[in-house]
Amino acid sequence: MNLLRLLFPMWACSFSLFSLLIHARPQSTVPFTSASVLLSDQEPISQFSSQMEAVSPAGVAVVRVVHHQDLNKRILIALIVASTLLAGILLFLSCFWICRQKILNNSNGKSKQKNLEPTKALSLSPIVDRFNSLWMAGKKGSVAVIEYRLLEAATNGFGESNVLGEGGRGRVYKARFDDKFLAAVKKLDNGVDAEREFENEVDWLVKIRHQNIVSLLGYCIHDETKLLVYEMMQNGSLESQLHGPSQGSALTWHLRMKIAIDVARALEYLHENCNPPVVHRDIKSSNILLDSNFNAKLSDFGLAVTTGSQNKNVKLSGTLGYVAPEYLLEGKLTDKSDVYAFGVVLLELLIGKKPLEKMSPTQHQSLVTWVMPQLTDRLKLPKLVDPVIKDTMDLKHLYQVAAVAVLCIQPEPSYRPLITDVLHSLIPLVPIELGGSLRLT
Repeated sequence: MNLLRLLFPMWACSFSLFSLLIHARPQSTVPFTSASVLLSDQEPISQFSSQMEAVSPAGVAVVRVVHHQDLNKRILIALIVASTLLAGILLFLSCFWICRQKILNNSNGKSKQKNLEPTKALSLSPIVDRFNSLWMAGKKGSVAVIEYRLLEAATNGFGESNVLGEGGRGRVYKARFDDKFLAAVKKLDNGVDAEREFENEVDWLVKIRHQNIVSLLGYCIHDETKLLVYEMMQNGSLESQLHGPSQGSALTWHLRMKIAIDVARALEYLHENCNPPVVHRDIKSSNILLDSNFNAKLSDFGLAVTTGSQNKNVKLSGTLGYVAPEYLLEGKLTDKSDVYAFGVVLLELLIGKKPLEKMSPTQHQSLVTWVMPQLTDRLKLPKLVDPVIKDTMDLKHLYQVAAVAVLCIQPEPSYRPLITDVLHSLIPLVPIELGGSLRLT
């Protein structure tokens, strides 16, 4: 289009020049002084011209007659000049346009390569600087693409000594980039849904930034292997703290309530502040990570969907023991499905048992089914509490937490509270220094 804009005025100019040459040709004029001169049909033009020149006295205009042959030559010359000029202009502009396009394509290719491909021959130090800058900026859409060999070096070749944990979708390794900077690298297993879940995880964690949602620092695709790099969470998962070797001994009553409100804040952000609202679909203790100060952050967004998506097209997913009954039986998915799973996590914090307890090789007992009838009995409730925190809380607070848990795990979704209401019910039970509003005396 730009080329046409340049060519049009050039063509117009050439056409005007050609027209000027045509219309500027001399005309045959026969001025007279006193008598009319008649041109006989029988006399040739050349003879008439010579006679007129002979008899014309001084001061009298001479009659000039231009031969048709001379006129044709001038027209031909004008055509050749105009065509040559126009062809030269076209050739010059074409070369200019082609060169310009090549320069633009080369510059675009280089910029895309810089944006999409990880920089070659990077040391670990620039990677650390990149992570730190992303972390400090906290900008949405900021995530690093990291070379596989750098992750391999940082994890000691993905050695067993660096394994932090293992879940249903892959292993998590500790990665040391320098003496001060640590990160967690999740190496995803190859499976039917691995590709989709990987893309979903990256898409969501690039968009979402919240103090109670784990930060994605970068990712790597190496052949069929896909890896995600997260901020380091020194105290591991809530599951490992509650059901691991320590059996919850590091988690006091107030710390457990703090973890509960941290998770509730993350869910409130997903349900109330995201547009459209987001359903996590996989709330469980293993997806709740704890930093060095036991601040809880929600992780694993591989199954997350928006509430506006068609539930019929969403594959039934989740973890038994945490999945809401209406989703498990009918495939109905709403934000209340997350509220149900949160209620199960609250029971884990309160009682210290897994959502599904293995009774025999072929039989499991549901925590919800077993504890539901006893949660409303004030005499039985204190005996159900995790022995680690037994007799360390105000009984009124215990009854209140149990009441919130009962509402969250209601079989009917409409009876469950909004996560915002749950959060407001729990905040008064947590000391101010831990993020709540309780004043300890």
